[in-house]
Amino acid sequence: QVQLVESGGGSVQTGESLRLSCTPSGRVFESPDIGWYRQTPAHKCEFVSLITSDGKTQYADSVKGRFTISQDNAENTLYLQMNSLKPEDTGVYYCAYDRRTVVRYGCDYWGQGTQVTVSS
Repeated sequence: QVQLVESGGGSVQTGESLRLSCTPSGRVFESPDIGWYRQTPAHKCEFVSLITSDGKTQYADSVKGRFTISQDNAENTLYLQMNSLKPEDTGVYYCAYDRRTVVRYGCDYWGQGTQVTVSS
């Protein structure tokens, strides 16, 4: 079974930065998109950002201008650079193939996630 392994989370202060990474534990899965989602402390699964198979990026309004998604195809790694972090960015961050699987099965369908905590 394909799984995605997230890393790079941590506890930071408002305004600081983190870079998250995501790699597949098994074979690379062909998907129309791969992206980042977060589960808030209120257990809401939110879309953060995704990149399509043809390289187009999308961002949630709440993170535009602060977060940047990228991928290194040679390393099979997806990144999320998060700058100017705010307390409302706190949550467990998951990467996922195909946005439709998140809608259907939830944020944690593909992996264990990585915790991001931003304190004021």
